[in-house]
Parts: sequence; structure tokens; C-alpha cells
Amino acid sequence: MQPTLPSPSRAGETPDQSGQRARPRAVAGIDFQTVARPRLLTPESRAGGSGINVALPQSTITPIRAILRRMLIALSILVGTVLIVYVDREGYRDSNGDGLSLLDAAYYTTVTLSTTGYGDIAPFSDSARLANIILVTPLRVMFLIILVGTTLEVLTERGRMILQVNRWRSRVRDHVVVCGYGTKGRSAIRVLLGEGIPAESIVIVDADRGALEEARAAGFAVVAGSSTRSEVLREAQVHRARAVVIATDADDSAVLTTLTARELSAKVNISVAVRESENAHLLRQSGANSVVVSSETSGRLLGLSSSAPLIVNVVEDLLTSDAGLAIIERPVHDEEIGKGPRFAADPVLAVVRDGAIMPYADDRAWSLRAGDRLICVKSKPPAEELESLT
Repeated sequence: MQPTLPSPSRAGETPDQSGQRARPRAVAGIDFQTVARPRLLTPESRAGGSGINVALPQSTITPIRAILRRMLIALSILVGTVLIVYVDREGYRDSNGDGLSLLDAAYYTTVTLSTTGYGDIAPFSDSARLANIILVTPLRVMFLIILVGTTLEVLTERGRMILQVNRWRSRVRDHVVVCGYGTKGRSAIRVLLGEGIPAESIVIVDADRGALEEARAAGFAVVAGSSTRSEVLREAQVHRARAVVIATDADDSAVLTTLTARELSAKVNISVAVRESENAHLLRQSGANSVVVSSETSGRLLGLSSSAPLIVNVVEDLLTSDAGLAIIERPVHDEEIGKGPRFAADPVLAVVRDGAIMPYADDRAWSLRAGDRLICVKSKPPAEELESLT
């Protein structure tokens, strides 16, 4: 299926004061009319008739490999039976009376194993009949078991996959959708896992087959397709998700994905990584709650590393949730209400009040209120210490 570009009435638009949709705003280095989108993957399981590929984690032995293995066993049975009949060809009678050739032995084997039995070739000697009883009949039963069993397994596997996907659709909610399984996407997933979010609550959206196969092997549910398409994000159940992490490789895809996700859900928290800083304001206007400018962030860290390399180590430690220091957001405790941030249980960097962020030195943050949220620095023990505590 060749994806179509979004109509100008949706992608990259902002409403004007009259309530009418304005033309798309310019994005640095982006032409919305020429944005290329990847094709959807060849479906492995299409459930519910939506046409979008939803795949859940499965065992390492694929159905195709299992079918090929059974076909090899069936072929081995067929060849073995042909050899048994041909070796004892003198004990068989052909209706033509010209003896049994290798082709006749193969013909007799196929009609016998398939239980057709035309009767034009039949065993008449005691040895041939004994071979049919002891060898050919068990092989015939095994052949039929493999044939019927493979057919039933394919049908039941197909039905099982459809039931699994439909059950997943009905149950998944409050999950995190990660658009893009590249370097940024995998780093974000590692942080999510470190924060205690289970793998079954993370859904990967990507159009690259290799990336999705790795994601499935890691235990994540995946949706194949471009994250800029509303039907793809709808399959990822964005309208039920609690957060969307957009880690695409291009800013144009990030903008279109943000617009699409915000259209599907007005409440979901959207975090976006963008390369160019001049596109950050457009992403915020498109509905992103958080925008990370990867190039500028990397540049700042490089600048700090030249003059104060230890600061970079501390920042890296803060961004790693495994051990050491970590930045957390928590509600204010009852005993902290009415006090200043310096009296909190953890070192406070900022106070969030009514959606506004106030630095800890802000005069308005000197008295904490009920409903405030604190952005703090917290020390985490190493992983081996956590294991010993549990």
C-alpha cells in the first residue's frame, strides 16, 4: 500500500483568529509538499481488518520455520516409502504387467500415503504385504498427521494471533508509545524501563523491518508504519496512552507525528526530540508538551566538557536512572506544605505550580502549597544493592 501525503488542511497547520485553518507554517529545512514517507511493511498479521500490522512478542521459532521443518519430515517419509517399495518391487503387481519402475514406486507411494489407493499397483508377495503392514502403514499415518496437523496449526496460529491482537487492543491503556526505534528511541526506552515501566506497557511505532524485529525480540509490542499517519497511531492506541515519545530521525516527521498524535488525543503527554532549534517553537505550537533540541544539548555538553568535564559527568549521572543521582518529579509531602524548598526531604531544583515551572530561588516558591510538584535530585543505590534489598 502506498501511503498518501496528508492534506494541507491538517499537517503543519495552525488556526487563525477567525477559527479558520491557516496555511502550514514554515519549518526549517522542510517542504510539507515533498515530505517522503516510507511504505508500510509487508504485514505479518493483519487483525481486525484494519490493514495495519500489529505484532506482539512471540517465541523464537516462527510459524514459517515450523512449517518448513514439517515439510522436510513429510518429504523424508515420502522418499523413504518410495525406496521401501522400489527395493521390494518384485513383490508388487502392475496392471500393465511390465514390472515396477522407480516412477511406478513413486506413484504407488503418493496414492498410498494420501489414502487414495487406485488399485492399479498392489503388493501380492508375502514380503511386500508384510512391508506394507510394518513400514508403509505407519509412514502413511505419520504423513497424514503431519499434513493435517500443519494445516490445523496454521489456521489456529492465525486465529490465535488475531485473538491476541484484539485482546491487546481492548486491554492496553496508560501505556507509552515510542515513535522511532533508533538511537534516541532506544535510549528513551532504557530510561522508561529504569523508571519501572514494564515492557508490556511500551509500544513501538516504526517503518523499518529490522528495527521492529529487534523490538519484538526485546519483548515490545510493535506497530508497523509511518508514525505520521493517523491510522498507524490509532493502531498504537494513542488515544488511550499516557505519553507519546517522538524520536524520529527527521524534524519534518517529528512535526507531522506531533500534529497527528495531538489530533487523536488532547490529553496525552507528548515529548519530542528535534534536531534544529528553530523548529522547537513549531513543535510546541503543534501540541508538544516537551521539546528536546538534540543538537544544541549535545553542543552545550561539549562546551562544558572543555572547561568543566566533571560537570558533564554529573549531568550524565543525572540522566541515567540505573544508579547514582537521578532527577525525579514528585508531589509535595504534607509535612513540607508551608515551608521553603530548602526544607524538603530532597534537594529541590524547581517547583511546578499550576503547570508553571518556578526555580527553587523564585520568591513564589518560598512557600510550598498543596498540589505543588517538586523536581528533585535523588540518590539511587546501585543495581546490585537494590537486588540485595529485595
